[in-house]
Amino acid sequence: MNPLRVTKPWLALSALCVGLFMILLDTTIVNVAVPSMQADLHAGLDQILWVVSIYILAYAVPLILASRLGDRFGRKRLYAIGLLVFTVASGLCGLSSNSTELIVARAVQGIGAALMNPQTLTFITILFPPNKRGAAFGVWSAVAGVSTITGPLLGGLIVEQLSWQWIFFVNVPIGVLGLVLTLFVVPESRNPVTHRLDPLGILLVSGGLFAIVYGLLEGSRYHWGVITGPVSVPALLVAGVLLVALFLLLQHRSHDPLVPLTLFGNRNFSLANIVATAVGFGMVSLLPLMLFLQAVLGLTPLQAGVVTAPASLCAVVIAPFAGFRADRTGGKYLLFSGLLAFCVGIGSSLLIAKPGMSAWLILPAVIVLGAGTGLLFTTMTTVAIGDIKPELSGAASGVFNTTRQLGQALGTAAVGALLQSSLRHSLHHEAVTASAQLPAPLRSGFVDNFANVSTDGVIDTGPPQPGVSASVAAQLHRLGKTVFDSGYVTAMRWTLLLPLGLLLVAAVCSLGIRRRPQESIHAGASNPTTLAETGHWRG
Repeated sequence: MNPLRVTKPWLALSALCVGLFMILLDTTIVNVAVPSMQADLHAGLDQILWVVSIYILAYAVPLILASRLGDRFGRKRLYAIGLLVFTVASGLCGLSSNSTELIVARAVQGIGAALMNPQTLTFITILFPPNKRGAAFGVWSAVAGVSTITGPLLGGLIVEQLSWQWIFFVNVPIGVLGLVLTLFVVPESRNPVTHRLDPLGILLVSGGLFAIVYGLLEGSRYHWGVITGPVSVPALLVAGVLLVALFLLLQHRSHDPLVPLTLFGNRNFSLANIVATAVGFGMVSLLPLMLFLQAVLGLTPLQAGVVTAPASLCAVVIAPFAGFRADRTGGKYLLFSGLLAFCVGIGSSLLIAKPGMSAWLILPAVIVLGAGTGLLFTTMTTVAIGDIKPELSGAASGVFNTTRQLGQALGTAAVGALLQSSLRHSLHHEAVTASAQLPAPLRSGFVDNFANVSTDGVIDTGPPQPGVSASVAAQLHRLGKTVFDSGYVTAMRWTLLLPLGLLLVAAVCSLGIRRRPQESIHAGASNPTTLAETGHWRG
C-alpha cells in the first residue's frame, strides 16, 4: 500500500476539488456569455439557451448511474474518465463554429461532469474518519459554493477581456493539471462487493429524470403546452414522475438495488435531501438579482460580478469553519442558521432594491447571502453523507447530488415563469400609470409597447410618430426606462417570495435533524485508516 495514499488524504481531496470547481463553475459562467455567443454564432435565442440547458440536463440525469459505476469499476477510474471527457469537451466548445456544435459539446461536458461529481463526495467518506469528515466537507462545500457564485464574475471578466471561447479554453490546462494530480495522488477505491448494474432500473430512472428535468427546463419555452404532436410538457412531467415511481417500487423489491431505500430510513439523510432541494431551488434566486444589477442599475456583467464577489469570499472563509464545528456539535443549528442567513440575504435585498440606487448598497445583503452559502453547502453535505456507511456512500452521493440538481431545475422553471408573469402584469400597471403624463394620442401605443418586453432591459417605445417633437420622443424614452425599472423591481420582489418561502420551510425541517452520537463523532480518532480496514483501497 502506498503510504502517500493513506497518510495524505488532504492532498487527494485537493486534486479532486480541481475538477469539482470546473464542473460547478460551468453551470453559471456561461450565462453572462449568452449575448456574445448569440451574436458570434448568428444563432437564435432558443438555440443559445439550449447551450445552458443541455449542460444541466446531461449533468443531472446520469448522476445515480455514475455512482453505481464508480462503486463497481473504481471511483478514481470514473473520476479520471469524467475529467478527461470534460476537458476534451471544453476544448471542443471553444472550437465550435455554430450553435449545433456547441450544444453537442456542452452535452458531452455535462456527461463528463456527471461521472466526476458523485465520486468526490464518496471519496470524502472513505478518505477521512468520521471525526474529520466535517472539515473535509467544509473544503468541498467551499469549492462548490464559490464556483457557483463566482461564475458571473469570472465569465464577465473573460468575455470582456478575451472572448466567449475562453470561458471554455481555460478549462483545458486546469483539466490537464487535475488529471495529472488525480493519477498520482488519488487512490483507487471501489466497493468490495460487486453489485449488478440493473439495466431496467437504469433505464427507468434515467428516462424519468430526463423527462422531469427536460419538462421543467423547457416548459416556459412551450408555454407549458404542446411540444410536438401528442407530446406536451404536462404529459412529459407526469410520465417522468411515473417512471421514477416505478423505479422506486422495483428498488424496494430488489435484493441488490441501484438506490438502497434503506438510505431514507436515516432521518438525517432524508431531511438533508429536502434541504438540498430547497437550496438548489433557492440558488436560482441569484439570477433575478444579477438581472436587477445589469438591466435596472446598468452594470456590465463584470461590474455585477464584482458587486457579488464578497459572497464568494464569505463562503470561502465560513465553509471550513462550519465543517469543523459540524464535526463537534452536529449540523442541526448550523444548517438552520445557514438557511436563515440565506433568507435574510434574499429578504433584505428585496427591501433595499430600487431603481437608481447605488449598487454598493446591496453589499450587506450579498455578504449575508455568502455567509449562508458557506454554512449551507458544508453542513447539509455533512448531515447527508457524514454518517453513511462507506459501502452505501456511492448511492447516497448520487441521490444527494440528484435532488440538488432537481431543485435547481425546478427553481429555474418556477422562478423563470413567475418572473415573466409578474413582469408582464407590473409593466402594464406601471405603463398605464405613466402614460397619464403623455398626450392622449400617444398613451395606448406607449402601453402596448410593453406587452412583450423581456427581462434584458431593452425598451422599444416604437417608431417615431409623425408630428412628435424631439422633446416628446425623449420623454417617451425616459418614461419607458422608468416603467421598466419600477416594473422589474416589483416583479422581482413577488417572484423571490417563492424561493424565500421554500427556504423557510426547509429551515423548519432542519430542526428535525438528529445530533450525531458522541461515540460516532469521535469514532475515527482512534481508527484513522478507515479505508484500509474496509478493504476499499486499491494500491
